Amino acid sequence: MTSTLADYRTLGRSGLKVSPLCLGTMTFGTDWGWGADDATSRALFRRYVEAGGNFVDTADLYVGGKSEEMLGRFMAEDGVRDRLVVATKYSYNAEPGNPNAGGNGRKNLLRALEGSLRRLRTDYVDLLWLHSWDVHTPPDEVLRTFDTVVRSGRVRYVGLSDVPAWYMTRLQTLAEASHLERIIALQPEYSLVERTVEREHLPAAASLGIGVTPWSPLASGFLSGKYVRGAVTAGRLETVKGSGNPVFEKFSDRNWGILDVVREVAAEAGSTPARVSLAWLRDRPGVTSILIGATRPEQLSENLAALSLSLTDEQRTRLDTVSALPQAHPYALFGPTMQAMLTGGVTVRGFDGR
Repeated sequence: MTSTLADYRTLGRSGLKVSPLCLGTMTFGTDWGWGADDATSRALFRRYVEAGGNFVDTADLYVGGKSEEMLGRFMAEDGVRDRLVVATKYSYNAEPGNPNAGGNGRKNLLRALEGSLRRLRTDYVDLLWLHSWDVHTPPDEVLRTFDTVVRSGRVRYVGLSDVPAWYMTRLQTLAEASHLERIIALQPEYSLVERTVEREHLPAAASLGIGVTPWSPLASGFLSGKYVRGAVTAGRLETVKGSGNPVFEKFSDRNWGILDVVREVAAEAGSTPARVSLAWLRDRPGVTSILIGATRPEQLSENLAALSLSLTDEQRTRLDTVSALPQAHPYALFGPTMQAMLTGGVTVRGFDGR
């Protein structure tokens, strides 16, 4: 399957139309020791929009709010605000020592939203993400605040990023039962080297009408192929190595083995590891749009080119096999052998063909 940025898709069970690749702006700004300067970030933004892209993602956390400021300025200068689906996130603390300047509660959500609107130079965001589960805030408080900001017109739709599958399911069930604003999208980490969400999150999202928009599809650049086993290579993973953030711990024997197969498939297809990795993820069930990030225009062009790559069934099978999740309870009980014990050996297919 191939596509273009202008092959728009509805996000979850909603009327919001988005491009199959979303421009992530975590790389806008250099204060974190990596990323793109102002001129390069502007070029990346314009290249994406001119190619037909309409989905742009940021967060109040990114570069201390500078990512939102830059995005807001670029949109204003180019006069494209209403053409775009602008998404931002809240959750992370903005004032050390003040527990109410972070988390998922009403007080912080409203504080964060006001700051994001100011930095983005807009009076509404199209999609507000809860960035990360804070463990404490009751689900109904989150939902009722989501409902309030949507009804106020300052937010059009709401979504969840890094949350447990049971939490997402509870929120959506409460929203449906209480006639509150429903969740339309989930943004988890998902790539060939991080497929854990396939166990619970993706099936739950499909059942609940929630679209999936993966972040880190190239595993912070690992799947681009620029890193070599045993060598020191300049890049984000080297810059943040040892930070304690598990997101950046990609140099494992399992992951190197996956990258070997990605490189083999890329050579066969006359393509690159980055394009292969993105094309594999693009075709996964439930995936609506993939967040891509870049620090140079050529990286963005490389990512966009993945839309025109079509993998063979045999190539997809090899990638699926090398990156398959290990067997774990209770998922090991849901395969063909155990299902036959439930059906008496008769083949049964659900309405969705599974």
